[in-house]
Amino acid sequence: MKNCIVLFFVLCIVLTQELFASPPESFYQQQWCNLKGGQAEFTLQDRTRVDCLTETHSVEVDFARKWAEAIGQSLLYSSMTGKRAGILLILRTPNDDRLLNRMESVIQHFDLPIDVFTL
Repeated sequence: MKNCIVLFFVLCIVLTQELFASPPESFYQQQWCNLKGGQAEFTLQDRTRVDCLTETHSVEVDFARKWAEAIGQSLLYSSMTGKRAGILLILRTPNDDRLLNRMESVIQHFDLPIDVFTL
């Protein structure tokens, strides 16, 4: 009986985490890209993939904690596609605003040709 009670509580914890877990990056990527009429997961010559290629932008989609990586990837994709670099930064918590501010500071300081979108 004791084992059944422990198993019940473990299952409750696992199911609760699943119910309240935020969607993966790909969920946001697909929704935003569809909204913008872009092509998700566009494969480049070197086999890297642009998260969303629109008529005007090659967009890297990342959670806020990966803002620095997003800068480099968006510039690479822009150089390979000839389209303007873009970053869709996914903000999930109030603290993510500080990461957005960091990213925008770096972009502004170096005058990088990157457009920033948030979700």
